[in-house]
Amino acid sequence: MISTVLVANRGEIACRVFRTCRELGIATVAVYSDADADALHVREADASVRLPGAASADTYLRGDLVVAAALAAGADAVHPGYGFLSENADFARAVRDAGLVWIGPPPEAIEAMASKTRAKELMGIAPLAAGDVTDADLPVLVKAAAGGGGRGMRIVRDLDALKGELAAASAEAASAFGDGEVFVEPYVEDGRHVEVQVLADAHGTVWTLGTRDCSLQRRHQKVIEEAPAPGLPAALVDELYERSATAAKAVGYVGAGTVEFLVADGRAHFLEMNTRLQVEHPVTEEVYGVDLVALQLAVAEGTPLPADPPLPSGHAIEARLYAEDPASGWTPQTGVLHRLEFPGRGGAGPLSGTHPQGVVVRVDTGYASGDVIPVHYDAMLAKIVVHAATRDEAVRKLAHVLDRAAVHGPVTNRDLLVTSLRHPEFRDPARLGTGFYGRNLDALTRPRGGAVYAAVAAALSDAARNAGRFGGGWRNLASQDQVKAYGEHEVRYRHGRRGPVVTAPEGVRVVAAAPDRVRLEVDGVVRDFDVAMYPDGTVHVGPHRLAARPRFTDPADQREPGSLLAPMPGTVVRVADGLAPGDRVTAGQPLLWLEAMKMEHRIASPASGTLTALHAVPGRQVEVGALLAVVQEEQQ
Repeated sequence: MISTVLVANRGEIACRVFRTCRELGIATVAVYSDADADALHVREADASVRLPGAASADTYLRGDLVVAAALAAGADAVHPGYGFLSENADFARAVRDAGLVWIGPPPEAIEAMASKTRAKELMGIAPLAAGDVTDADLPVLVKAAAGGGGRGMRIVRDLDALKGELAAASAEAASAFGDGEVFVEPYVEDGRHVEVQVLADAHGTVWTLGTRDCSLQRRHQKVIEEAPAPGLPAALVDELYERSATAAKAVGYVGAGTVEFLVADGRAHFLEMNTRLQVEHPVTEEVYGVDLVALQLAVAEGTPLPADPPLPSGHAIEARLYAEDPASGWTPQTGVLHRLEFPGRGGAGPLSGTHPQGVVVRVDTGYASGDVIPVHYDAMLAKIVVHAATRDEAVRKLAHVLDRAAVHGPVTNRDLLVTSLRHPEFRDPARLGTGFYGRNLDALTRPRGGAVYAAVAAALSDAARNAGRFGGGWRNLASQDQVKAYGEHEVRYRHGRRGPVVTAPEGVRVVAAAPDRVRLEVDGVVRDFDVAMYPDGTVHVGPHRLAARPRFTDPADQREPGSLLAPMPGTVVRVADGLAPGDRVTAGQPLLWLEAMKMEHRIASPASGTLTALHAVPGRQVEVGALLAVVQEEQQ
């Protein structure tokens, strides 16, 4: 019997595995980098071991350090989570060679399926040879042979761009997975990403636990997932089950895994088999009423599975909450997560709660209020899962929970998730496809309505706070108009005998104003606005994130025209070959690449002109707003 489990991962999945271990009476061990010294997964573990450094390559990707940590902490088993070392056959062997239980598939199965090129060969599919790609083959997809999560993937629509995208994908894959092998395959436009959860024991039993649809993706990384995949013909579902079970049996698979397909024109195209637990596994757990981590542990202990899996019930949907700005190229965000709370709960954590109507709301997260989001790792903050009797009920409830969540701190994709779930194209399963964001992103990222009234509430909240700070009431303050601006919204108000009076925007009556809550009447409708202000200058009013606009421009913020600033904190990983000051560049030309949160971000020239300065050096770490280069725009 397993007594102590070390999780060779961080964040949300480590917390998720720890939860099941606690329920089973199994002790837990965390590993952590210097950047994660006070992370939630460290706080929740019974013991923890430091991996010196911050970069993944120096810490979580060091299998030798992880095995040594397990032995030092007295663990007798290792769970790899997902990502990092979860699909590394050499790591699995090292765990076993150290006398530890490996909670995953046999190394031979990992080798057969973890490399996407070898997996395709096993399924009788040959990838394209990069040197043989022609215009007739376009578009094609450059893809990392190892790992997942959208890293090391590039769509190529121009043959001249293939060489550069191969190099970029290889560099990103090497950084994320320690393996720079990439391959090329045909790219299917706007298909549905459908996958099958498999679970196998060491006695020959293979379960297929339903389908999942993961079509809503950005940068080839999933955003919203659901089970079962809606609207698929029964015959196609049977085919997916059969092909998935056959793939698992062909490699002697043991444990949890996922077989992924791209469905287009009624046909299922094999993508890959992920030899690990998937990020989206909670939707399968909720539909089938199982704990996949508990089943992984049981299988690792040699326990046989029942002959048949449990029957499914209802529909589950999951949304990934990321610290990123969808309106600015999905730029990752870092900083203090001041508050993370969801309706009906005092805080976030890997817990489930059943609502009176039978709807289950579950939050899996690796963060809590007050935690710092580091630059080195994935930008996912939490997964919010809803299970209900029907798809429509689950979608509606998930949108409601997200809309009313308190997510205070850096910019997130919360508003995008809400608008996605409420979009008519998403509500219709027949229109699901991986091109959803390509078609709809501009509309989905428009500023949400009501921001002007949120700005009014912020201004009045600030005034109430100042009135209390200086020991006076509203009547003791100046009666002339006060002006405060938040983003594009300017608020004007003055102090009357009975409290503040809003003069702009028009039509707003102040019912009550306190530092943390403001009540306004607009067109006869009274609404309450909860207001939270933080020392870093961010203001959150309900779902609105505001930033106060300074009255005067700081001279230090003024930059030379054509300055190219870092849109995020990160590390300069590459500069365009031969690029030097004095070179002529064109608008949109890639100049350098930043790595942040395990993703590589291309920084392009903002205009056509002359590169007059280049401050970016490979290996240099930069903060957001750092000057990277200057392009003097050519005069027309």
